Amino acid sequence: FPVGSARPESHEMATGTRVEHAQAALQKADAVCFDVDSTVITKEGIDELAAFLGVGDRVAALTASAMGGSVPFHEALAARLDVMRPSRKQLDAMLAAHPPADLLTPGIAALIARLVALNKRVYLVSGGFRQMIEPVAAELAIPPTDIYANSLLFDDAGDFTGHDPAEPTSRAGGKAKVVADLKASRGYSTVVMIGDGATDMEARDVPGGADAFIGFGGIQVRDKVKAGADWFVTSFDELMKALAGC
Repeated sequence: FPVGSARPESHEMATGTRVEHAQAALQKADAVCFDVDSTVITKEGIDELAAFLGVGDRVAALTASAMGGSVPFHEALAARLDVMRPSRKQLDAMLAAHPPADLLTPGIAALIARLVALNKRVYLVSGGFRQMIEPVAAELAIPPTDIYANSLLFDDAGDFTGHDPAEPTSRAGGKAKVVADLKASRGYSTVVMIGDGATDMEARDVPGGADAFIGFGGIQVRDKVKAGADWFVTSFDELMKALAGC
């Protein structure tokens, strides 16, 4: 802004390449898709499970590579699972020790409730595991059918056998594919993606994908995301303010 001019109040301290566009998209959105780890919850679920299994440092490094965009997600996922190999019993024990209400990012429950009250469909689109996300979704009153995530597979004895390769989120570009498919199949006119990682931002950059990407840096600030997001926020209160006039 030129010297002496006033910055519009709605954009005070706002960061992003298309802040006004993103705010308008959020206000008129038919559907809003959220990443889960370091967005809806304050942790990286895979890292928490890895720590519980005693391989936290090794898996955290692989997660950082995936979210930073330097390693394709499907490669990092396979590498992490090969290190972890959790049993069903170990997974259940870890979930029991981490109640979903204790993991929610401040402000997320109110934001999702507001979106639903405005008749906007809320989806969880994650590279994490369905078995770990379902309790979080239940806490937020999001039905299991509106979760798109990977699924751990176990044999009859409860031993780890792998993950479901048919899930789109198990592959590079999977989140973007989910969002584009949702938009096309459900006939949504405006879809917004919210998340902290490079794989979330991809959902805006494919044909037929999200109309706007809001980067969330309240837990982790990733430089690539901060630089590329239409709107970059560090608190969900900023989104609540944008919805105040709806």
